[in-house]
Amino acid sequence: MKQLSTKVTSNAHGQDSSYFLGWEEYEKNPYDEIKNPNGIIQMGLAENQLCFDLIETWLAKNPDAAGLKKDGQSIFKELALFQDYHGLPEFKKALAEFMEEIRENRVTFDPRKIVLAAGSTSANETLMFCLAEPGDAFLLPTPYYPGFDRDLKWRTGAEIVPIHCSSSNGFQITESALQQAYQQAQKLDLNVKGILVTNPSNPLGTMLTRRELNLLVDFITSKNIHLISDEIYSGTVFGFEQFVSVMDVLKEKKLEDSEVSKRVHVVYSLSKDLGLPGFRVGAIYSNDEMVVSAATKMSSFGLVSSQTQYLLSALLSDKKFTGTYLNENKKRLKIRQRQLVSGLEAAGVTCLKSNAGLFCWVDMRHLLDTNTFEAELELWKKIVYEVKLNISPGSSCHCTEPGWFRVCFANMSEETLDLAMKRLKEYVESTDSNRLISKSSHERIKSLRKRTVSNWVFRVSWTDRVPDER
Repeated sequence: MKQLSTKVTSNAHGQDSSYFLGWEEYEKNPYDEIKNPNGIIQMGLAENQLCFDLIETWLAKNPDAAGLKKDGQSIFKELALFQDYHGLPEFKKALAEFMEEIRENRVTFDPRKIVLAAGSTSANETLMFCLAEPGDAFLLPTPYYPGFDRDLKWRTGAEIVPIHCSSSNGFQITESALQQAYQQAQKLDLNVKGILVTNPSNPLGTMLTRRELNLLVDFITSKNIHLISDEIYSGTVFGFEQFVSVMDVLKEKKLEDSEVSKRVHVVYSLSKDLGLPGFRVGAIYSNDEMVVSAATKMSSFGLVSSQTQYLLSALLSDKKFTGTYLNENKKRLKIRQRQLVSGLEAAGVTCLKSNAGLFCWVDMRHLLDTNTFEAELELWKKIVYEVKLNISPGSSCHCTEPGWFRVCFANMSEETLDLAMKRLKEYVESTDSNRLISKSSHERIKSLRKRTVSNWVFRVSWTDRVPDER
């Protein structure tokens, strides 16, 4: 008789992915400017550490929020005893308004339709439990966040069918790719329950275009399936671009109160925009009352603490702060992303043009020995163990083309990023030199063989001629 469940004994959690293995190697030998200057620099972690000073300044100016006080009086007991899984009303209201502010108040969010969860991981899994039976499938465009293999499948029993996107059009979703994924699911005898996208994309660092969003809404309408839009990077869009949410498209199509809108669900979190992954604050927004009701009940397995809700409700209700923060966050992200891109270019490496997120989708195809995923993993190992940079290989994101890597830039100092680029540049230059030497040696050997063959042919020809001349 088995002592443990199949979930415990199988590797279906996805932790054996190179995405997670890179983290393990980093944790064994983490870079530290003083204590371990030759350690591995963590560039595989999408954390936003660029604006902590703004939050810390706000906390210093608002001691009541951090001290769990209201009008100077302690509310510690009240918060310590509060355990309603619906969440603090003032926090849900502040969160809804913050989500609206990110979208420049073009759309509205009803706090009553928000379900709180312990991060977007919990929110996405909860939606899977609400929308799919074990064995049902969701379609995901590639490349996608490696953690989805764990978040969406491991405990729910749901399946993922990839929507294959390519570099030929910047990895954008096309109608033919959608149809092919849907047909592939049918061939596998899988019941397709919906599509899940990240907008902005992790790992691409790009926003979905209006064309793609319209295509997705039209597709789920025709197939009578769901659409989950994970918008946890919505506040990281930098430059002149404006973030376009699936909620914008529903409004433009006048579908806000339609049956279709009940099958469109938004996931959000404060982990990326505010850089607070340790606070474990996520949310589901749905127009389907049954989904909201069931997800709220399920949220008791992963609640957000009352203390956290109280602190953040005060923070997010300060409109002067949120406006300043969002603008400054975008400025700093743009500067840091430009620093990474410039460093890559100096090393002879390019990346997909991006306008959001905490990472770049980097093209290292020219550094592969062969155009295979085996060669990609070999290159990844060299970068982790020799160059001492932990980056995420495209194969861990289910990219269909070998040689692409996700490289994060917002979880370290400017000096550390400069060092990382210096290491990469030295590696690329040494690789190029070795290839030139190898090519030169190969050409010399080829030339020597050619001369040897020529001499042999000359000798044979001369020998053949001698009898004739005699």
